[in-house]
Amino acid sequence: MWPLYAAGFTTAFGAHAVAANLGGFSADAVTSLLVLGGLLALYDGAEVLLKPVFGTLADRVGARPVLLGGLVAFALASAIYALADSPGWLWAARLGQGAAASAFSPAASALVARLNPAARHGRAFGSYGFSKSIGYTLGPLLGGVLVWAGGLRLLFVVLTGLGLAVAGWAFAAVPAVPPLPRARQTVLDLARRIADPVFLGPTAALAAATAALSVGVGFLPVLGRVAGLGTIATGAAVSVLALCAAVVQPRAGRALDDGRLRLRTGLSVGLAATAGGLAAATLPGLVGVLAGAALIGVGTGLITPLGFAALAAGTPKERLGQTMGTAELGRELGDAGGPLLVAGVATYASLGLGFVVLGFLLAVGAVLHVAFMPDLYRPRP
Repeated sequence: MWPLYAAGFTTAFGAHAVAANLGGFSADAVTSLLVLGGLLALYDGAEVLLKPVFGTLADRVGARPVLLGGLVAFALASAIYALADSPGWLWAARLGQGAAASAFSPAASALVARLNPAARHGRAFGSYGFSKSIGYTLGPLLGGVLVWAGGLRLLFVVLTGLGLAVAGWAFAAVPAVPPLPRARQTVLDLARRIADPVFLGPTAALAAATAALSVGVGFLPVLGRVAGLGTIATGAAVSVLALCAAVVQPRAGRALDDGRLRLRTGLSVGLAATAGGLAAATLPGLVGVLAGAALIGVGTGLITPLGFAALAAGTPKERLGQTMGTAELGRELGDAGGPLLVAGVATYASLGLGFVVLGFLLAVGAVLHVAFMPDLYRPRP
């Protein structure tokens, strides 16, 4: 499993290490806020468009070849800028990285499900989510150190080596998992499956968690500065959020597998905790910011492994790649939609009200999960 967890780390680290350092350390390539926005959107835009495509491809040809091909492509895309070191090639490298991550991310999720018995899906996805949380946490920090030491080019050199190393590890350690026979699926069949509460409920929860996580990372420091806090305090708040999410995920997965936590209960509590965190963040001073960060981290840490375990349990094995790719699309939409919603409300009212509005939507989601979410996760020995 460790190469798959390393793949999860790679996509998270690659996304955030570059994104967090583009604006401050690449004046030759980022000449305006519009250019910065375009470069940031390339990675996520490629993922939104291509994750369902590569997920379906993983079902057709096998997840392992898509995983290996995506990791090698990630390394090659990173090498483009590492070798060329010119602003024009930065766009190509960033687009290539996003497209490559669109391949190996859903393939890794599908393999986590295929290579683990149903009774261990909670644990497996908890550990997978933990590895991604570590990547999200370390990306801005280590990326900043690398860019400070050798410029943006050194960061892309390291990403090239990381992609190749994980690809080699996966090639040696991940067994071949042949694709399973699949019944013919029409567009209408796909639409029905996506609209099914078994898929829609966990995916909506994952999208909501990602939206809150993105808002917390992006806007908690702004709330802190408004409250008169310094950069150390606001940075600590974001670290608390990431740490809580990382610590909770494996524990939540184990509790689900052991029967100590029911799926519907866990998702509802996770959404409620995240909503409470968004509301708490609007309280004045350091206490509000830290309480908000901790609750958002705990809530998203609950939702992530439970959501993916539910999707794996409710999906035919021959469709796992497609399901994981489509679910990742939902997360990407949440990643973009959450900050846009909060920023839109803040433009016409206040940032605090934006947090409250998003928190209210998540609280409504918690109620809907209690009322309508089928509790179909049944670990089997």
